[in-house]
Amino acid sequence: MKSPQIEFEQMIQRGCGLDVHQKTIVATVSGVDLEVSTRTFGTFTTQIEELGMWLNSLSVTHLAMESTGVYGKPVYNILEEDFEIILVNARHIKNVPGHKTDKKDSEWIAKLLLSGLLKGSFVPPVRFRELRDLFRYKRKLIAQRVAQRNRMHKILEDANIKLASVVSDVFGVSGTLIIEALIEGKEDPAYLADLAKGSLRKKIPDLQLALQGKLSDHHRFMLITLRDSIHSIDGQIQAVETRIDTYATELQEPVEKLQTIPGVGKTTAINILAETGNDMEVFLDHKHLASWAGIAPGNNESAGKKKSTRITHGNKYLKTALVEAAWAASHTKDTYLNRKYKSMVARRGPKKALIAVAHKMLTAIYYILKNQELYAEPDDAKYMEKRKQAQIKKSLERLHELGVQVDIRLN
Repeated sequence: MKSPQIEFEQMIQRGCGLDVHQKTIVATVSGVDLEVSTRTFGTFTTQIEELGMWLNSLSVTHLAMESTGVYGKPVYNILEEDFEIILVNARHIKNVPGHKTDKKDSEWIAKLLLSGLLKGSFVPPVRFRELRDLFRYKRKLIAQRVAQRNRMHKILEDANIKLASVVSDVFGVSGTLIIEALIEGKEDPAYLADLAKGSLRKKIPDLQLALQGKLSDHHRFMLITLRDSIHSIDGQIQAVETRIDTYATELQEPVEKLQTIPGVGKTTAINILAETGNDMEVFLDHKHLASWAGIAPGNNESAGKKKSTRITHGNKYLKTALVEAAWAASHTKDTYLNRKYKSMVARRGPKKALIAVAHKMLTAIYYILKNQELYAEPDDAKYMEKRKQAQIKKSLERLHELGVQVDIRLN
């Protein structure tokens, strides 16, 4: 039986649906007084430019494509000046069941585009996309450095060098001096322990015991290789940070405003701006921003029963930055965010408490950037009164469950 044709009211005059792959782009154009037409183009720059010329010749104004993978990025970058491009979550444009082909996919995307049924993903301006790339790459480099340090720690353990058992930071000043001496062939535990600096000198007897290992030529070779790798990664991180600083000068004002939030430092502020941009008009309200970031509770209800309210996936990079800032805010003194964390952690645990604080911080970020204002601490008196009334109400409910009737009037 042939599937019925789905008809939608047309909202866009002329548009194009793109199904982008590594080597090909399947484009279907449709619109008012325009016969549906599908063509396939290559993904080289000149071929994408040919696609743009073809679309311009047909007076196409809007394009839509899936926001998956890296293949769509160059298409977006080349065509964004001439067309309004909508990047769409792949889960939102699944075709009706049937034979799946690239042509049918592009036709379906075009049909949804013309009908105004597609909701585009947030795409920040070019400068913010570049800043975002830098921050995400820096995070990857830091992860690589951590991995190399873990490997070095494993080599030391393999040689029975128990440095980590005595030194809290193996790669601090003292630890680095000791490792360098081991690499240079120094094996006398007394000499190595005497390299300790500061408060670690109190542990020199323990250090001497910990450094009585058996370091082979293989171990030394691995330590040299890993040390050089770490130094190389350090240099790359420094280069990326220097590049980030050039963008930070352009964002000095919003960065300074975000730093008024407890727990948000300069690096975190720039990281947040790299992910969200500084124009909050692209989000309907702070709730949509929280949902996009993945720190808003989910809404899953069926037959009148509420099921899991697990947070959505969202932007994992922004979520990570916010949770790190929330952890810093939870350790501040006499702040609303600190009190929020303490009130939540006892009832919901540390993970959910951090997400709740991160949600509050993102709400503040939204209004700071939208209204161009500084962070203001909420009224402590109102907060404490609200907490007091909540505790009284909870205590009364508990007494009622125990069969005790108490007549009290809440102010």
